[in-house]
Amino acid sequence: MTLPRHAERLRIFVGENDRHKGRPVFEAIVEEARRQGLAGATVLRGIAGFGANSLVHTAKILRLSEDLPLVIEIVDTPGKIESFLPFLDGVIKEGLVTLEGVQVMFYRHNEGKKG
Repeated sequence: MTLPRHAERLRIFVGENDRHKGRPVFEAIVEEARRQGLAGATVLRGIAGFGANSLVHTAKILRLSEDLPLVIEIVDTPGKIESFLPFLDGVIKEGLVTLEGVQVMFYRHNEGKKG
């Protein structure tokens, strides 16, 4: 798969405890992105953050696993990103979704790796 130089980055901000049909919402998003043939997805776990409700979530030692913030990033063509948005609209009950243009400098894979 190749990506054009001008692509889009979709960022999805959710909580670690957010669920969709009993499963972590981040897992549902990553699996659906793969099913739809998007170029890739990465989940990043934050150490602190707050959202629309202004409740601070943190990874302090005495409060382990307190619904930490997660960011899921997906880069692909505008058309594929646009096609993915209805799925997100159905699974995200609380969070933020942003979209921005990016320039793809490299998108490579190791021919020897099979996943």
